[in-house]
Amino acid sequence: MFARYLDQSYAPVVLKNLDRLVWARLVSNACYRFAPPFIAVIARGLDVTVAQLGVAFMIGEFAGLLSPVIGRFIDRGNRLVSMLFGVSLLTTSVIILAVAPNLWIFGAGMFLLSSSKVLFDTSLIVWVNDHVPYERRGRIVGIIETSWALSLFIGVAAMGITTALFSWRAGFLLGAVAMAISGALIATGLPRNDAHAPPQSIQRGKVPRNGLYIFASAFLLMGASQCVGITFGPWFEDEFGFTSLGLIVIVVVLGVFELGSSIGSSRVTDQWGKEKSVMRGVIAMAIAGVLMTVGHQFAFLAIPMLIIYVAGFEFALVSMLPIAANLVPTAGGIGLGLTVGAGTLGRAIFSSVATSLYDWVGPLGPAVAATVLAVLTALAISGYSRSLR
Repeated sequence: MFARYLDQSYAPVVLKNLDRLVWARLVSNACYRFAPPFIAVIARGLDVTVAQLGVAFMIGEFAGLLSPVIGRFIDRGNRLVSMLFGVSLLTTSVIILAVAPNLWIFGAGMFLLSSSKVLFDTSLIVWVNDHVPYERRGRIVGIIETSWALSLFIGVAAMGITTALFSWRAGFLLGAVAMAISGALIATGLPRNDAHAPPQSIQRGKVPRNGLYIFASAFLLMGASQCVGITFGPWFEDEFGFTSLGLIVIVVVLGVFELGSSIGSSRVTDQWGKEKSVMRGVIAMAIAGVLMTVGHQFAFLAIPMLIIYVAGFEFALVSMLPIAANLVPTAGGIGLGLTVGAGTLGRAIFSSVATSLYDWVGPLGPAVAATVLAVLTALAISGYSRSLR
C-alpha cells in the first residue's frame, strides 16, 4: 500500500516492510492522539476539571526527557528488539489508561505511553537511517509520517466512534488491541539478522552547537501544536455546541489535511531543502494563528484556520525529522532523541499552560499562545539556516 510510492532503487528490506511499519506507527499515533480531542469527555469520566487533566497530560509528556537516554540505547542495540519492546509498553500503557480509576493512575499511564512511544518511534526512524541514505530520507520519512495524519481519520476516528457508542474506556481498549496486532506483524516480518546497529553507528557522537536551534525549534513547534490540539475539543463544545460526533468530524477533516501535508512534504522537502520546508510550514501556522485568534468566537473563521494551522505544523514537523536524525551522522539516535525530548518537553509544559489558559480566559488564551510560539519557531529555524552558511 505505502511501498508503491517508492521506486525499486530503495533497499528490498525497506520495500518489503514499509507497510507494516507505517501501520504500526499509525496505531501508536492513534493511541497517543486519542485523548486530547476528548479531554472534556475523559475529564467528566474521571470527575476532574480540564485543567486538572491537563496536569496529567503534562506529567505524561515529561517522559520525553528520557529521549536522549533512549536514543543512545537504540544506537547501541538491536532495532527490532527496541521496536518490539516499545510496542509491548505501548499496549500496556493504553490498557492502564482504559482502566484508570483516578487521575493519578491516568497520569502514570500517560507517562508510560509517552516514554514507550519515544522508544518505538526513535527505533523505527533509526532503522530507516540504517537502510536509506540521508539525501533520500525526506521522501521515506514523509511517507512514514503520513501515519500521523492517518491516525486521526482512521485510528482516532474509530476510537472516537467507540467512545460515542460506549465510553472513552472502550476507545482506549480498541487501541490496545490494534497495537498488539501491529506488534505481532512487526515481529513476524522484519528480519532479525540486520536489526543490529551497523559498526559506524555505534561511534561516540557529539552534537554540534547549531543543533540547539533544532532542539529549540522542536520545543516551540510541539508546544505550539499542543496549545490548540489539547483545547480545541472543549473550545468547540463550549463555543460552538459540538458533541462527540461533531468532534469526530473535525478530527477526520484535520486528518485529511494532515495527510495532504505529509504527502506534500515527502514530495518537495528534498527539492526545496529541509530548512526552507520547515520555515514555510511554520509561516503558514503563524498566519493561521493570527486569524484564528481574531476569529476565535466565529466558527466560519476559527475552524478553517485551525485546520490550516495543524496542516502547517504537520508539514514543518515532517520536514524537520531528517534534519534531527542527521545532526550526529554517526549516531542518528542521539540527535533524534534530543529533538524528540525537546519536543515532548514543549508538549508537556504547554499541556498545562494551554488548559490553564483555557480555564482562565477561554479559547483566546491558547490561540494567542499558539501564535506566539509559531513565530518563535520561525526565528529558531531561521537561526539554524544562517548557521549553515
